[in-house]
Amino acid sequence: MRSLPLGSTGLQVSALALGCLNFGSKTDQITSYRLLDHYRDAGGTFLDTANNYAFWNKGCVGGESELLLGQWMRERHNRSHMFVATKVGAKPLFPGGGFENKEGLGRKAIEQALDASLQRLGTDYIDLYYAHIDDVHTSLEETLETFDSLVRSGKVRTVGCSNYQLSRVIEASNISKEKNIVSYSCIQQRYTYLHPKSDADFGIQVSADVELLEYCRRNKDIVMLAYSPLLHGAYTRQGESFPTAYEHPSSKKRLSVLTEVATEVGGTLNQIILAWMLQHSPPTIPVIAASSSKQLQENLDSLTLHLSQEQMHRLHQA
Repeated sequence: MRSLPLGSTGLQVSALALGCLNFGSKTDQITSYRLLDHYRDAGGTFLDTANNYAFWNKGCVGGESELLLGQWMRERHNRSHMFVATKVGAKPLFPGGGFENKEGLGRKAIEQALDASLQRLGTDYIDLYYAHIDDVHTSLEETLETFDSLVRSGKVRTVGCSNYQLSRVIEASNISKEKNIVSYSCIQQRYTYLHPKSDADFGIQVSADVELLEYCRRNKDIVMLAYSPLLHGAYTRQGESFPTAYEHPSSKKRLSVLTEVATEVGGTLNQIILAWMLQHSPPTIPVIAASSSKQLQENLDSLTLHLSQEQMHRLHQA
């Protein structure tokens, strides 16, 4: 699998990150191991998890995904070959709690959460540590200074943010420059080919918009990653309703062009979406998810597709 630069960090990551949200909970150990082995055999090394995955699943409290990944890496003896990303800030403070009672991004919360993640993952460092969701009750200075100390300690290699509004990303960047401390090397947002309605409500999730994409294009120090790029399989269920957030006039036109391009290159709609993201300028790195080897291979096969400039233009303009 080809690699892409992670901003200006000097680090390289796999072009497709493997989302591990349900591993160890809804996706059982045998299936999770099968998918991880499949991804690794394809040359993939970029694993995406979080300390709160997946507390909302039955019988879970958060940390299940990290525990499974730690066990898999220990059994496969491959920690040094993997690029592990995890997140902090969105885990409930107590079992049964929700996002309204999250840990936040204060110094103490981050330091305690990191040590717990390191233990679950069975490692002494995290490659990429995200601020999972914004914490407006904690100053950006405190969060960034804490991340900076963790990078200097060697426990974290680089940091990113997720579900941030662009204004907060810019503010964080300015603080990092002014204080000469670590800056966010990437941002992970909800993003797919279809545009959501302007009034779509995704709760704590923040959808990437044109302004963020343009910001990443102009600022080579930060890269965008896309979660839920395939809308949990919605593109494969033709004839059924899309999530209501995407049910508006422009979706019909974009789906029509997407289908045309898929026919032209002999790929599936999912594959065209992933190829389209990777051929952005600069590339957007998709965080893929799968519950079967067949689904995973379909995603991986997107790496063999090349869209012409004319096809990319049509997809953008639809």
